[in-house]
Amino acid sequence: MQQILQLELNEVNFEFVKAYCAQGKLPALDRLIRTHGLIETSSEKAYEDLEPWIQWVSAHTGQSLAQHGVFRLGDILERPDLRQIWEILEAEGCNVGAISPMNARNACKHPAFFVPDPWTRSEIVGSPLIHRLYEAIAQIVNDNAQARIDKASFAWLGAGLMRFAHPRNYALYASISAQALRKSWARALLLDLLLADVFIRETSQSRPDFASLFLNAAAHIQHHHMFDADAYQGDHSNPDWYADNDDPILRVYELYDRVVGQVARLFPDHRLLIATGLHQIPYPELLFYWRLKDHEGFLRELAIPFARVEPRMSRDFVVFCADTGQAAEAERMLCAVTADDGDALFEVDNRGESLFVLLRYPQDIPPSLGYRISTDDGVRTFADLRSKCAFVAIKNGEHDGIGYLIDTAETAGKHPAQVPLTSIFDRTLDHFRASQVLAA
Repeated sequence: MQQILQLELNEVNFEFVKAYCAQGKLPALDRLIRTHGLIETSSEKAYEDLEPWIQWVSAHTGQSLAQHGVFRLGDILERPDLRQIWEILEAEGCNVGAISPMNARNACKHPAFFVPDPWTRSEIVGSPLIHRLYEAIAQIVNDNAQARIDKASFAWLGAGLMRFAHPRNYALYASISAQALRKSWARALLLDLLLADVFIRETSQSRPDFASLFLNAAAHIQHHHMFDADAYQGDHSNPDWYADNDDPILRVYELYDRVVGQVARLFPDHRLLIATGLHQIPYPELLFYWRLKDHEGFLRELAIPFARVEPRMSRDFVVFCADTGQAAEAERMLCAVTADDGDALFEVDNRGESLFVLLRYPQDIPPSLGYRISTDDGVRTFADLRSKCAFVAIKNGEHDGIGYLIDTAETAGKHPAQVPLTSIFDRTLDHFRASQVLAA
């Protein structure tokens, strides 16, 4: 039975990839496109539904948003009724594995390995070092806006590099590490390369029938530096203090090209599914992203009631409350918080006993800008909003519902032009079910 490896290169823009391929810069991806073709995948239509934590659930369950209903990152943990590709294949006799699948729940009984994404706390299956490495990566990713790495995280990241970094990539690790001292986006490259080496090592040792690897550096870097790409032909440019002339987009695509090439060489008999879920296109204006430095401290300062707070990606966080009454009061108060210029600071999605909150302030925050909350007892004012927020990025890329798929079972020129994103799930199931029928 032929095994499948699913490489999830989140939100990569293959129009940019093809532009770099034409310059001879991405040989592995160029070879795969020439041999097997490039298929577009289609997903949701409404822009507010174009989020990777929605689309990857669709790819993993074979269901659209209207069917699976998972709208927020982490919500998959509240949906034990949803069956994902890993546990379905396991139930049919396959050995499975996953590294960092976005918004996925480990519902397997005995996977070869399973490491959830940094934002979705699910059961980890792996060695004690993999458990420690996961905690380190989760801390680094969730505190990225503040460039904060705990001493323990730094130590376990180092231990993970010593254990999993392959000698063939030592020079690249050194180069990226040196770059990361000067450029914050390069840290994402380092983490993705390490995740890829963990995936390759675990897959080589356990030989699962199906295993997936999710990489997010490209999505992160495109959102923040698409205007700096040589492949970008638009009219916008980033401010001089923010722009990067090193073309961060090309750097992350070169990393992915290297990973794809290594996987193809090391597992030549495997079927590869390389998917993006979505892709990004240039954003039409400049939009600033901010993240609270201390979510709990900020809520306490405003006297907003809550039980606990969990940060999510970028500007988002979840406020968990004792009951629906406390959640309603917290929502009312959060919606009453504004900057001194009148802009509301938060968007709130009340989910009963929890609130999904987005810090929405869209502009640069001058040091003189304060904030206030209107209550029944009057208006309480606070100074220096800037000190409470960490600058994340200036938005350069936005989501588009078209994604891309390379399937090494296809032949260039004979492949379909477009398929639903949900059909990736069906391709995998059909592959193994057909193999079982042939074996019988």
